[in-house]
Amino acid sequence: MEPSANEYVSVANFYRDRSVLVTGGTGFVGKVLIEKLLRSCPGIKNIYLLVRPKQGHGIRQRVDQLVDSPLFDRVRKEQPGATNKIVPIAGDVTEESLGISASDQNLLISTVSVVFHSAATVKFDEALGLSVTINMLGTRRLLNLCHRMSKLEAFIHVSTAYCNCDREEIKEEIYPPPYDPENIIQCTEWMDSDLVETLTPKLIGDRPNTYVFTKALAEHMLLRESGNLPVAIVRPSIGKTLLFA
Repeated sequence: MEPSANEYVSVANFYRDRSVLVTGGTGFVGKVLIEKLLRSCPGIKNIYLLVRPKQGHGIRQRVDQLVDSPLFDRVRKEQPGATNKIVPIAGDVTEESLGISASDQNLLISTVSVVFHSAATVKFDEALGLSVTINMLGTRRLLNLCHRMSKLEAFIHVSTAYCNCDREEIKEEIYPPPYDPENIIQCTEWMDSDLVETLTPKLIGDRPNTYVFTKALAEHMLLRESGNLPVAIVRPSIGKTLLFA
């Protein structure tokens, strides 16, 4: 029986028999999130992890390396076999349709209830073009997939507390972007990369780097393109505190 709107549901019960999709799961925030879900929500069905081959390691090998890390020692001890719920999905946020095969897309569309979008380039000195591709276009591509999910109950976008660092006071709202995100995307797609690099300081303005600039624009994209999707944006600051969750 589904709980009523006013009935309290614990986090563990909410995730019982539900499947989630995580992007950026091999990064710092993603690792902590996956461990927390496995440890605190033992009834969770599957954690689909979007992952790409890297440095000669296949997606299964990368997931094995992830769960073999000391971070998962407690999960392995208290819930043997829990890490088997992590299902790697081959993909890449820099590719059209996230590089996900048609069969895997159908799997995600029909089974996923919650999406955590943590994939991003966090290099402060990243070229603007690549930052746009990963932080903005990657978000759009995932949104397009989420619009097709029949069971989606939440889309959680991991932004940053510093995306509006040019303001003295920051409220829980999405601020108007310095430029139309679509214009920035087109700029990086059609302009010569050297010209984009030359223009970057002027484009990012008072923001210190391309990371916070593109994360701010990605928030506005979500506001404009999410439609009726149940979207939440979280803005973590320094990630060290997540270790104590």
